[in-house]
Amino acid sequence: MSWLLLILSLPTENATVRMRAWRAIKALGAASLRDGVYLLPAHPDHLDKLEAIAHDVRESGGIAHVLATDGSEAQDFSALFDRSDDYEALHLAIAELRAMLLPESVMDVIKETRKLRKRLTRLSQIDFFPGAVRDRVDRALQELETDANRVLSPDEPLPASGIIHVLDPADYQSRLWATRRRPWVDRLASAWLIKQFIDPQAHFVWLNSPDDCPDNALGFDFDGATFTHVAEKVTFETLLASFDLRHVALQRIGELVHYLDVGGYQ
Repeated sequence: MSWLLLILSLPTENATVRMRAWRAIKALGAASLRDGVYLLPAHPDHLDKLEAIAHDVRESGGIAHVLATDGSEAQDFSALFDRSDDYEALHLAIAELRAMLLPESVMDVIKETRKLRKRLTRLSQIDFFPGAVRDRVDRALQELETDANRVLSPDEPLPASGIIHVLDPADYQSRLWATRRRPWVDRLASAWLIKQFIDPQAHFVWLNSPDDCPDNALGFDFDGATFTHVAEKVTFETLLASFDLRHVALQRIGELVHYLDVGGYQ
């Protein structure tokens, strides 16, 4: 494997530049070989960012060089990038937050899970040699996000397993579509998608309970519905996949609906 080295010497009197360089190096996830020598896996984006740091250091009166190693002769430094301790700290934070999950504190828990999701995303971005621990933490956070949303909205559907088959919209015209009352983002967005892109003559019924769904209705966004959460997809995304709606704007809306409904992507 090839590596990039940043070698720098900063003027001691310029604390601002030293702090700026240190923060930039830390944000990249670089490993320290010794004082003033930093290492990253070779990648065009890493090269550009290291060159930018080196340029800033030189402009401020310091000395900086970026060097590339020959992959055929380079030592394996992957152990220097072990993020296990960071993941374990995050896993502990998830467990502590789960212990707080009660109806009266659910909004605070959801707020904190979003912070943990951002923290996991940032950690994943600098985890150049991911292992099983990242998947374990990701699953734990996903389960917490799901359980928190379940406490907040007890009637929200649980993800179903299975394959989403592509359907012909012609078979779904002028139909009665049913979902739960008091709609949140996934139900509202799904109803809009149905009316605008699947069944322009659709009629909707808003149910007090999924048990009230008429036999002739196409249910969506509840357990046992024709269209609901499947694996990691929320109902809006299930509808996109079911009717092969690939427009970039719709896919982007799907990402937003997913985030607002159940949290971050896995």
